[in-house]
Amino acid sequence: MELPVLIASMFVLLALRVPIAFAILGPSMLYLSLNGFAPDLSFRLAIEGIESWPLLAVPLFVLVGAAANHSGIAERLFDLVLDMMGKVRGALGYVNVTASLGFSWMSGASLADVAGLGSVEVKQMQKRGYSDMFSAGVTTASSLIGPIMPPSIPAIVYASIAGVSTGAMFLAGIVPALVMFLILCLTVFLFTFRRPDLAGEPFNAKRLWRSAKRAVLPMIVPVIIIGGILTGAFTPTEAACVAAIFILVVSLFIVEGSKRSFFYKVFRDTVLTTASIMIILGASNILGWILSRERVPFFMAQWIGGLTDSPVVFLLLSALLLLIIGCFMESLSALVITVPVLLPIAIQFGVDPVHFGLVAILSLMIGLLTPPFGAAVFVISGATGIPIWTAFKGSLMFVPSLLIMLLLLIFVPELALFLVN
Repeated sequence: MELPVLIASMFVLLALRVPIAFAILGPSMLYLSLNGFAPDLSFRLAIEGIESWPLLAVPLFVLVGAAANHSGIAERLFDLVLDMMGKVRGALGYVNVTASLGFSWMSGASLADVAGLGSVEVKQMQKRGYSDMFSAGVTTASSLIGPIMPPSIPAIVYASIAGVSTGAMFLAGIVPALVMFLILCLTVFLFTFRRPDLAGEPFNAKRLWRSAKRAVLPMIVPVIIIGGILTGAFTPTEAACVAAIFILVVSLFIVEGSKRSFFYKVFRDTVLTTASIMIILGASNILGWILSRERVPFFMAQWIGGLTDSPVVFLLLSALLLLIIGCFMESLSALVITVPVLLPIAIQFGVDPVHFGLVAILSLMIGLLTPPFGAAVFVISGATGIPIWTAFKGSLMFVPSLLIMLLLLIFVPELALFLVN
């Protein structure tokens, strides 16, 4: 009887806007107490949930993203891509998507992309006649490349929960992220190819050279991260450490204004973001232990097995469930709650854990664009002043393209497993 009460209590607390970590911790600790477990068990389980070498990469990659945001690297990257486009119809739409692809190699998080590049991109698009709806939509949709492309923070978290290699998750994300980039570019083309008034500025080699010189040092960061992992020179955690040191040194030369203020903002954002992630992970490990003890994955596997014996149908059902959950819950929180339940079932169906991880991450990340939660939409609305429902309409314009990407990932697992294998 305690388990239904635990689950119901957790959802009631979430509905009351209690922070996710405490919504999990409170009912979980009560469950352990009612079942006669030692009081220190919850603390030991929480520590086990974050006592992981791969998780050391989280604060380091968060630091890289924060430094890129506060140092002006995002603006330099945007200027470089803009100067490369020339008089292409819908140029700023392609610039938006391409800049997000480049920034994803440093941040690994969707909201960091929206916060860092979003206001710059939307202001430039508004200035050149793009609608608020389209500007907000392409900005939020392109930010989803970040959680797929390494160094993806959700991939690190998933790897820790699932017990798979962080490096494998990073490698698995490269091809899907590039395919997503192409799909979003095609979507921009479909929306803008009849609009000659949305063409960019004439190509100027001198301006491009100037932008390239300003962006060359920051662009070494993704070379360190991806190149180091692909060649085997670094583990993901070691790559994160080298990248963090490098970007802080580079920032000393490019930051305008107070260096003290810059470092304060970077380390403040890093500490706050990392602390929230680690508390959630610790709490979710307690919940995962309880669910395993109550054999929830086993009973769910039996139930789903009665519905289908097809791995593809299982992935479609899982994606549908995660899409719905992502509409109402923050994506990382949803990941740590759902993976301990769904992953054992996926393995029973013969689904590769790395493939399942990418399907789960993309399914939940689409929720960043959809009401009522839509965190990316709220961030872009707050940063640019675009009315929230206008921003939601814009983001929903791109959801069909992202769903096509999700279906491709489900039906063509080689997209995720090609580099891993």
